[in-house]
Amino acid sequence: MKRAFALGGLAMALAGCAVGPDYSRPALQMPAGYTAPEVADAAVTAQPRWWTLYGDATLDGLVADALARNADLEAAIARVAESEANLREAGATLLPSIDGNAGATRSRVSAATAFPNPAPLIRNDVRVALGTSFEVDFWGRLRRARESAGALAEGSRYGRDVVQLSVAGLVAQQYFLLRSLDVQVRLARGTLTARTDSFDVAQARAKAGLASDLDVNQARIAQADASILARDLSRQRELAEHQLAVLTGKLDLRVPPVDAALPSLPQLPAAGLPSALLDRRPDVRQAEQLLASSSAQIGVAKAAYFPTITLSANDGGQSTALASTINSAATIWSVGLGAVVPLLDWGRTTARVDAATARRDQAIATYRRTAEIAYREVADALSDVRQYRELQAELEERAAIARNTLELVNTRYRSGYSAYLEVLDAQRTANDAEQSVARNKLALLTASVNLMKALGGGWGA
Repeated sequence: MKRAFALGGLAMALAGCAVGPDYSRPALQMPAGYTAPEVADAAVTAQPRWWTLYGDATLDGLVADALARNADLEAAIARVAESEANLREAGATLLPSIDGNAGATRSRVSAATAFPNPAPLIRNDVRVALGTSFEVDFWGRLRRARESAGALAEGSRYGRDVVQLSVAGLVAQQYFLLRSLDVQVRLARGTLTARTDSFDVAQARAKAGLASDLDVNQARIAQADASILARDLSRQRELAEHQLAVLTGKLDLRVPPVDAALPSLPQLPAAGLPSALLDRRPDVRQAEQLLASSSAQIGVAKAAYFPTITLSANDGGQSTALASTINSAATIWSVGLGAVVPLLDWGRTTARVDAATARRDQAIATYRRTAEIAYREVADALSDVRQYRELQAELEERAAIARNTLELVNTRYRSGYSAYLEVLDAQRTANDAEQSVARNKLALLTASVNLMKALGGGWGA
């Protein structure tokens, strides 16, 4: 057995440099900074658990459930385990394989030959041996294959991070939708109460001869519209809750309505982050690892141009009885060296090298495209956050004016100075203004989550 290990050591010593290109990150034309204005202090930092910045314990629990139970994330984790197993297999090919073999035969030879055999006619043959075979990785084919498998394994880890980031983002956005619908349902029910009061006032004025039946009918229609809106918003909330249940893997999930405003927007990072974006975004890193893997495959293909050198050895004993196979007289061994030299394959190896090079070029284009999309998504999210934040102040001012106008019109109607059409118009304007505030706040929170995701789930100062 010492001969086998010595043979393996000799083989590894003979291994030379690997053919094929060594991987290096392609140069990308990334801008020095984003064109959008900064949205926060440049000193802001955040951890990968970015959802905790919103300060909502319910959201924290939902994200934790999703990261523990989501089916898509479980599948991504299983893909990581598969790729790591493939990497271990690729690494094992660099070491000699050692096999144990044993066999026993009992046979009889003929006594009626022209030259009788003086040995016994019935013979036992027992053989016990250890054998090894090893491909000398002189051209680096096996090392390039392991390099490719290592890049794929690393890429699968980044793929898991992509799914984790996506799941956390979906849970946060769906939760904010749920909370926004709570606000909108509450506003719709408040509108329904106000329109019910207006209907009662219109009826009372009609009975007193101060208003016509037209006012009563219009008030009743407005009341019905508010009731329909409240019911539809409640339906949408149920659907949002069902989606959260699927995302968290808890199909019986129930999130009670909250009589509170939407969470506040956390501090966000400054705009100048493109230089770090390539190292932060897991999808960009995944694309780069796939590129590294395809680059290593070129070396695997090119190694076929050169001879394949194999070393083999056997060491054991052979005798007529098992017990005597350990005697020195029964020792058997062999050492072998083999080489397969490619002579003529009609361009097959060249075609494989060209195909591997083309796949590498495709991976470069995919990597560049992924980086460009990452830049665009950050720039879009920054613009959305800035625009929605500015719009929020305007909408809140509009809603305050609409509420004040509605109060004035109601007072004038009760005093007989305004027609009921003015009341209806003021009610619709006030309701639309309040709903617009809630919807824009949801859009602002959704944009902030998109920014968190676009930055890879966290950022540094």
